[in-house]
Amino acid sequence: MQERRTAERIRLDLTTRWEGLRTQGRGAVSDLSSTGCFVLSGGEVSAGELIRLQISFPRNVRVVWGRVVYAVAEIGFALRFVFGDDADKHALDRLIGTLS
Repeated sequence: MQERRTAERIRLDLTTRWEGLRTQGRGAVSDLSSTGCFVLSGGEVSAGELIRLQISFPRNVRVVWGRVVYAVAEIGFALRFVFGDDADKHALDRLIGTLS
């Protein structure tokens, strides 16, 4: 299978809270890049659903939005980030840079 990711990924464990249209939950971001992440959580989400994600970084809490790429029942889901503007993307990039 061909690798589709375009951004470098960091494996980590960051506490998160998320909410979608019908449900919400808590979990952990286990894989993070400037374009998306994987959230370990037992909540039910659907592909294409818009999710608000609050990530607790070591010295900062950041809220990002993303669309569900796929979900694995009882394990978690992958998000592709959706940014309102370039400033939001650059702010997340800076936070990720402090982790690597």
